[in-house]
Amino acid sequence: MKLPVIVNTLLGISCLFSLSLSATELAYVTNEKDDDISVIDLASQKVIKRIPVGQRPRGIIFNHDKSLAYICASDSDTIQILDLATEEVIGELPSGEDPETIALHPDGKTIYTSNEDDALLTVIDIATRTVKTQIDVGVEPEGLAVSPDGKIVVVTSETTNMVHWINTETYENFDNTLVAARPRSAMFTQDNKHLWVSSEIGGELVVIDVATRKIVKTFTFEINGIHSDRVQPVGIELSRDGRYAFVALGPANHLAVIDRNTLTIEKYLLVGRRVWQLAFNQDQSLLLTTNGVSGDVSVVDVENLKVTKSIKVGRYPWGVMIKEIQ
Repeated sequence: MKLPVIVNTLLGISCLFSLSLSATELAYVTNEKDDDISVIDLASQKVIKRIPVGQRPRGIIFNHDKSLAYICASDSDTIQILDLATEEVIGELPSGEDPETIALHPDGKTIYTSNEDDALLTVIDIATRTVKTQIDVGVEPEGLAVSPDGKIVVVTSETTNMVHWINTETYENFDNTLVAARPRSAMFTQDNKHLWVSSEIGGELVVIDVATRKIVKTFTFEINGIHSDRVQPVGIELSRDGRYAFVALGPANHLAVIDRNTLTIEKYLLVGRRVWQLAFNQDQSLLLTTNGVSGDVSVVDVENLKVTKSIKVGRYPWGVMIKEIQ
């Protein structure tokens, strides 16, 4: 007679155990005009707190175990180290003037940042918090990407209209690829074979063969009812499964969805105003976009390619990163 009670009790324990192990995800969004970070609980899809940081925060990345965030406080001329457990800034890295974007080497020991005002790439040793070297690049460097094998870091220069290819061991700028006007973001494919680069004013997205540094595919974008001058590709995200590329189109207020198998544009998704950067959640079921002018984040259902939510954050959201927590 007591068996059902025991079974129910065990089931209850099982449920509690399952709930205790369930994870949630937090999105960290840098707000340029508010000098802070909005933290979004992706389960409720609401902002649960704001964390003050330096002046004009833009680029943001995590360390490998996602215990720390590194934030480009552009007008403070530094990279701040944010402890994600205590939500306190615990230190700084020397960055040179006006750091905007930031990238981490796969070994987790080196950070790269672009210094737009000085036409430099700054290479920083995280452990010693010192500058290893600074490398001359083109005028107004912007986008950064490190190859999955860690051998190459690329920098896009907005005014020179080039992708600069730099050896991470020798710091030699060993090649340059000319692209359309004002290149912004860059992202390597996971197999290390291709680099995707957006050009904001040129209105193009190119796929570059890493071995030859030659362009193998060029995309342009046309959206009904929107003038071509407003179609300005910026942020890029590539899905791990090789299925999609997502491209933020700036003041066109749309996201382009590209089928990577056929290299064709599948559709456009309407998001917030002046969409800028993008980030996947852990299982890549969701994609978040930062929309600078409308001051919100759009949530995209990746499987169904639909925008499901708009979340109000701070003024001029720029960067976004997502971490899973237990």
